[in-house]
Order: sequence, then structure tokens, then C-alpha cells
Amino acid sequence: MKVLVPGETCWRTARADRAAFLIDNEAYFSAAFDAIQKARRSILLLGWGFDPRTRLFPDGYDGPDDPDEVGRILVELASARPELDVRLLIWKSALPIAASQEFFPHKARKWFKDTPVKFVLDDQVPFGACHHQKVLVIDDRVAISGGGDICVDRWDTPGHLDDDERRIMPKQECHAPRHEVMMMVDGAAAKALGDLFRDRWALATRETLAPPPDAGGDPWPEHVPAALIDTDISIARTVPRWRKQPTVEEVRKLTLASIADAKDIIYLENQYFTSPLYAEALAARLNEPDGPEVVLITTGHAPSWFDRATMDRARGAMIWRLKAADIFGRFRVYYPTTPNGSDVIVHSKTSVFDDRIARVGSANLNNRSGGFDTEVELAVECEDEASRMSIAAFRDRLVGHFIGYTGDAIAKARADHGGLAGAIDALNRDGRLVPIVPEKLGKFAEWLAACHLGDPSDVSDSWRVGRRRERLYAQARRLVNSLRSRAAGR
Repeated sequence: MKVLVPGETCWRTARADRAAFLIDNEAYFSAAFDAIQKARRSILLLGWGFDPRTRLFPDGYDGPDDPDEVGRILVELASARPELDVRLLIWKSALPIAASQEFFPHKARKWFKDTPVKFVLDDQVPFGACHHQKVLVIDDRVAISGGGDICVDRWDTPGHLDDDERRIMPKQECHAPRHEVMMMVDGAAAKALGDLFRDRWALATRETLAPPPDAGGDPWPEHVPAALIDTDISIARTVPRWRKQPTVEEVRKLTLASIADAKDIIYLENQYFTSPLYAEALAARLNEPDGPEVVLITTGHAPSWFDRATMDRARGAMIWRLKAADIFGRFRVYYPTTPNGSDVIVHSKTSVFDDRIARVGSANLNNRSGGFDTEVELAVECEDEASRMSIAAFRDRLVGHFIGYTGDAIAKARADHGGLAGAIDALNRDGRLVPIVPEKLGKFAEWLAACHLGDPSDVSDSWRVGRRRERLYAQARRLVNSLRSRAAGR
């Protein structure tokens, strides 16, 4: 039975001639640069954040006017090609978040003033929610989407070096190592993401945009090989209830369906893990004698004090729940480090279920990504052997890059040691993937974790902090009963 069903677990399914996985922002930024240079009619960007000073090819500090700054590139292209429509639609972030980003993207309005680039800040979400979709569309022919924003503290390589001067920011400080994943598609799938942008633009500006006229050409970057050929790409969204717009929970439904359907391996990379619904769904699978392995890779500690106080503590409760359910020893949870032991920020939102379903998007494994913020994911569900081998290779490469091995080495270790968990146990000799042991919580910390402060599941939940725990765990109990009935019917 198919997991990706339009109208239920996804919005649309559209064909792509090519699809590729871009691991870390060195790959994303270079692919974006090449595609942008080839644009003939339109460049459309959705973002949670955006900083026009972001360098796409950083090589150290070269002064305040580096030619690879993305804002400079976009303005020069739009000025040189009058037929090129360049539009950026970025979330109008709350002031505390904007302050942490030197008040970008707000300052970007001045950057693009009196230029052909159309820059709009979008605040059309409920109070407390954010626009979290990250999408770049070129000519409706190529699109890139995933967890990464074009900001000054995002660039890194899969090596995640301890000291890398290319991780330079405008004030000549280096940011921390960071892991991101994006997915690039072409064909009808790219056009569908163009439609997503145009829908958002209409809501934000009340201006209806037509798809760009077909100008031919192929914006696909020549240096990026396709991982999948001639495949269906599904797009799943989260959209909060807003004015006359109903809640869209495709991402949440897809996550639960994917967990329920997995047979061998559930591999999760995510910035946050705080959803009781997802934790209970995984716990139910770990309780099964022949259920799948569950491997979760996340950040050791959130970089902000607020997220440490809220998200990290709630995550600890979820991890304790899964450890208690892991009676067959199939659960692993890690945070990655550099070769010398510094933490790597995991900002990717990626999951692979067996060698059949791969998902890359903006949604975290928390409550708000399921019904309170806007999110978008790309997903593939593969049946043929060649495509399934590509999905397995993608997952193995992700695991391998954290511990200094190739994907092929991970694949061999899986065969030799009976699964992904065994492969990591065998090859993680340098300890670069560190097991997460949640700290024991005091009474106040337990209250914070129980309330899921800052992490509502939908608009109706956003003002009901006192009842949030009761509501979330009632949903989780109903889910577990459903999963048990499903398991009994297998």
C-alpha cells in the first residue's frame, strides 16, 4: 500500500526527470549559484531567513564587497536581464529572532531598495507562528528545497572541520560546524514548487502571479549528478489555520504513516525531537519483536538558551520514553562531533524509511512543524531496485560522513553486522557520533518539558499551555491504539 497519497499524506505528486540530494551547504550554495546564473525568466525564493551578505563560495575574508555575496549576484543579474523576474518572499521574523540575526532579513529591504529585485517580508501567519518553508525555484524548471536558509552562518562542507576559515561571517568571526540537507528536482515537480511560491506570494501581497513563460534552457547544474531518474516527487506541507485557510497537516500524517509502514530501518536526522505523537509511534514499533531499527541523529545541545530550556528538555523526555520501549535493543540516538570533538549543529530535517521512502524538507520532529508553522517537504517512494539502491546509498552516505567513512563502507558494515545500528557500533571507533543520555530533570525542568513551552501543535493549542500536555498525550494514546491494531493485522 502506498504511503504517499495526494490529498492525505501529501499535497501533490509530480514527475521529475532528475532528482539529487545535496549534503551540506557547500553543495547547496554551489548548485544554487549555477542554477541562478542560467535563469532566463524567474528566480523565486521562499525562506525562514535570508541575508544578502551570504557568500556562496567563501574562501576567507576578502573585504566588505565580496563578489560572491548572494545579494550582489541577484541585483546584478536582475539589472543585466530586464526579462528576469527575481522575487524573494521571506518570513518577517519576530524581533528577538531578528536581533539574533543582526536584524536580517529586515535590513534586506534597504539592501534591495531601488533595485529590480522584488523583496517582501511575509507576516501572514498566526501570532507566534513562522513561515519555515525553504524553496528556490528557477524558471519553473529546477527547484531546490530542504532545511537550509541562505544566511551567513550556514555554509559548511561534509568534512565538518574543527577550524575552517571558509565558515567566515561578515564581522570576520567563524561560525560553528553545521549539517544541512537539500533536495533538487526538475520538470513538473519544479513547477509544482513554483506554484507553492505563487500561492504564498498571493497571500502575502494579494498579487496573483502567472507561471513564467517557457524560455527553454536547462538550469540544472552540470556538476550535480542525478541520484534518481524519471521519478515521482511528492510535496507535503504544513499550513496553520489562518483566517479562512484551514489547517494542513500533510507532514504530520506522512511522518506517522512512514513510521507505521517501515519494516527494517527508520533513520531520522533532525534539529528537534519533541513530539509525543512521533515518540509514541516509534515506541510502538520498538515494542514489536520484529519491528524496525530506529536511529536518530540530532544536535547535542540547542545553540540558544530558550531552546535549551524548552526543546532540549522536552527532547530528553521523548528519548527516555524510547529507551524504555527499546526492549529489543534497536534504538540509537546520537549527536555528531568534529574530528577533535566539537559539536556539529544538526539543522537538517531528513528521514529515510527502509530503502523505499526518502524525505527532505523544512519540518522538525516537534509539535509546531505539524500544524502551527508553514513547512514543506519533498518525498520519494521507490519500488524499483535501482531507485531503492539510490535511497539506501543516500542514507549510508549521510551516516558515513558523520564518522569519516564512505557510504559503501557503511553498506558493507550493515551486511556484516546485521543492520544500521550494528554498523555504527562497529565503525564509530573514534566516537564522533556520541550517544545522547538525557539529563535528569528537576521539578521546574519537568514542568517546562511537560508544557512543551514554545511548541504548540496547532493554532487552537497555542494559547492553552496549561492543557497542552493533556491534549498531546491523549492524541498519543489514540495513536498507539491505532498502531497496535495495525500491527495485529500484519
